[in-house]
Amino acid sequence: MWKFKPLLIAVAMTLLASPQAPTLASELTLATKGPADVLRGTGDLGVVVERATGSLALVNTSDREIINHIEGLGDLSHASVKFSRDERYAFVFGRDGGLTKVDLLTGRITQRIIQSGNSIGGAISQDGRYIAVANYEPGGVKIFSSDDLTLVADIPTTYEDKNGETQRSKTVGLVDVPGNDFVVSLFDAGEIWTLDMTGKKPGIERYRDIGEKPYDALISPNGRYYIAGLFGEDGLAKLDLWHPEKGVERILPDYGRGEKRLPVYKMPHLEGWAIAGDHAYFPAVGRHEVLMANTADWSLEKRIPVHGQPVFVMSRPDERQIWVNFAHPDNDVVQVIDTRSGEIVKTLEPGKSVLHMEFTPRGEQVWISARDSDHIKVYDTETFEELATLPAESPSGIFFTDRAHKIGL
Repeated sequence: MWKFKPLLIAVAMTLLASPQAPTLASELTLATKGPADVLRGTGDLGVVVERATGSLALVNTSDREIINHIEGLGDLSHASVKFSRDERYAFVFGRDGGLTKVDLLTGRITQRIIQSGNSIGGAISQDGRYIAVANYEPGGVKIFSSDDLTLVADIPTTYEDKNGETQRSKTVGLVDVPGNDFVVSLFDAGEIWTLDMTGKKPGIERYRDIGEKPYDALISPNGRYYIAGLFGEDGLAKLDLWHPEKGVERILPDYGRGEKRLPVYKMPHLEGWAIAGDHAYFPAVGRHEVLMANTADWSLEKRIPVHGQPVFVMSRPDERQIWVNFAHPDNDVVQVIDTRSGEIVKTLEPGKSVLHMEFTPRGEQVWISARDSDHIKVYDTETFEELATLPAESPSGIFFTDRAHKIGL
């Protein structure tokens, strides 16, 4: 073969001298720029929302580094992110009603639409075909194709108020569930709706009078239990999706009976709830407590005193620890509960205004955003050693691509 080497060199020189050479050169240059300049998998990637600048920090969890900053995503003051099945694309739900599709390998926005006046999160269907968005204004759920963000369905969440007038409710707690369905709570209406996407039109099942002001919701890891937290009263509303004919059951209705609730500066997030062994851990609204319930009968088993009002109560993947962050003014602290003893074993101070936590897929690290310190802290979850501090512009939500393969995340 080597006797043809001079001929190959001559052909290459001819090509470079041709009129097509500038185009070829520019394509080669484009192909080697940005975060795609090396072959890369997506399994150790993630994004951190930089709310002050409307951007995402693209991160690598194995190297504990920021690869790139992706700009132009609008109002990210309460943003959330879902991932495509192949972990390549991130779908970003902005507070301004923006829905943005981001390519994690090229580090670029591929599509962006403004689909409402105010949105509060979304979900991706089990088969990856549909993106659903929960909207405050106007109240309802919109469903889009994940391929090109074309509108598939527009579902207004209408209800009759106490005066018999038709209103539209804010929607919260939107999750995906097995069977290509979605479940959502209606804040103003006090209802839960299931949205069946198997047919040409969404099939809607309504569950009324579930409790006052459901503010957020969760789905158990196996997709069976949908549980909505109630802001207007103590307790939670549970829908067993294996037996939907039984309707909605109230659980933990008396945990704050006879006690005065503190002013609530930040709503807890049930999406970050924790199941460990035979117990579930919930943030108590307006109280400095984490509630521990027995998942056999959903009875309250223990109230764990903590540093402040919990926002996220999250289980390490091996279920040996529960990590808790807090609302203002106690939001510079994170506490760790040992699930074997039910006791606090560590208190950390990652920075000012801790907003979110995220475990790496197998739980050896936790990443914590400290908005007012403009950094992300990375800790070893076994030793609590600080592994890295990464600069970021007002970081908030942290989302790793392994969420693509988990129900409700």
